[in-house]
Amino acid sequence: MIKSMTGFGRAMADDEKRSFIVEIRGVNNRYFDINIRMPKSLFPLEDKVRRLIATYISRGKVDVFITYRNYAREDTVVKYNKNLAKGYVEILNELKDDFSLVNDLSVSMLSRFPDIIYTEEKEENIDEVWMLMGKAIEEAASSINHMRETEGEALKTDMLQKAGEILAKIGTIRERDKEVIPLYKERLEARIKELMDAVPVDENRLALEIAMYTDKSSIDEEITRLSSHMEQFEIFLSENEPVGRKLDFLAQEMNREANTMASKSVDLLITNTVLEIKNEIEKIREQMQNIE
Repeated sequence: MIKSMTGFGRAMADDEKRSFIVEIRGVNNRYFDINIRMPKSLFPLEDKVRRLIATYISRGKVDVFITYRNYAREDTVVKYNKNLAKGYVEILNELKDDFSLVNDLSVSMLSRFPDIIYTEEKEENIDEVWMLMGKAIEEAASSINHMRETEGEALKTDMLQKAGEILAKIGTIRERDKEVIPLYKERLEARIKELMDAVPVDENRLALEIAMYTDKSSIDEEITRLSSHMEQFEIFLSENEPVGRKLDFLAQEMNREANTMASKSVDLLITNTVLEIKNEIEKIREQMQNIE
């Protein structure tokens, strides 16, 4: 199924201990570029997040925002820095002895010194955290994929319509070309004979030169190749895997054949029709920029 690279997905998962909110945004990009923003405590799971999202999205610039709340108070503990407290006690006793001060050292006073007492979060069960976070990520990824598929179908419909218009124009060129080449050959022969009327001409040589020049002006091969490219284009649009890069390459080949036809054409109607084809190809290429 054709997918757009643009979309947004959001999901939430929670239990009695914690909750996650995951938002995923995707926009056009030539490659797969993922940027993850989440709390530092979840950094050990970053690689898992990347790999999970990569199973849903293969191309585009993807921004992932993960909000985490921990409701379990038992996950936070209060500690004190024993070595630092010991240092404070020793220096205070030294001050007392050096200056004959009254020793009023107490626990409450010591606790007011910087960094003596601090809080620390217990190390969480990563597997338990991942089960809940992974669920939120999968739901958000499914949500953005649904949006990308919907937009992709709209792009597919539009491109198929334009492809049909190109095929119709190719048919017009094919029919016109059948009439143009014989007429062009006749006019060319008459013109050459007129110019060479006063000079003896080798008829066989003249016929050969006319045939060669006419062959150079033939666009049969370009018509065939462009028709083949259009058929392949429709096949790619029906595939269930990401085809953005394939379509981009094919559009370049389509444009190449159209350019060659325009340069070789000796008929104004054919030239104008080729220009119309090039315009449709350019419209298709603009749509392709958003295809995964």
